[in-house]
Amino acid sequence: MKLDKIAAQAALLAVLFSGTACGFNEVIQRDEEVKAAWAEVESQYKRRADLVPNLVNTVKGAANFEQETLEKVVQARSKVGSVQIDGSTIDDPAKLQAFEQAQGELSSALSRLLVVSERYPELKATEAFRDLQVQLEGTENRITVARRRFIDSVAVYNTTVQTFPSMIGAKMRGKAVRPTFTGNPADANAPEVKF
Repeated sequence: MKLDKIAAQAALLAVLFSGTACGFNEVIQRDEEVKAAWAEVESQYKRRADLVPNLVNTVKGAANFEQETLEKVVQARSKVGSVQIDGSTIDDPAKLQAFEQAQGELSSALSRLLVVSERYPELKATEAFRDLQVQLEGTENRITVARRRFIDSVAVYNTTVQTFPSMIGAKMRGKAVRPTFTGNPADANAPEVKF
């Protein structure tokens, strides 16, 4: 009887030791860091999406503003809203790519809108437009920081789930390498400036 109790205690200690020695807790910590970084990415993109209707309405007030440009912004925002994101997005490369592509299209449409707005001095002179432009620029900076943090946390997570001994804990939890942002190849080329 006493021998069974000692064996049970030894087995419990072995399980506890193997849980910490195999990186089980580290995998949990890294997983939570990725989830927190992703939540910040989502939050900043939502902030930007919330600014778009106000920006579009302000720009609509400018006489003869290019309707095609406005329509592209509205369509891009609509596409962003139609991409379903949930907790599985950070584990599914296809979902993450669809999210990134929709956000990239909105970024492109907003950039075009701001470039075109340069041709409309009466629009640039309105306080509402200037305020929205500043908010949008600030949000773009926040998005960049949030994406960088997400990329960094995924890199640490992926290293954790692929290295020994923490890879044992990752397998025990069913965790695998996660996808991350890839960027748009078109962004590698600097825009051409003509005078």
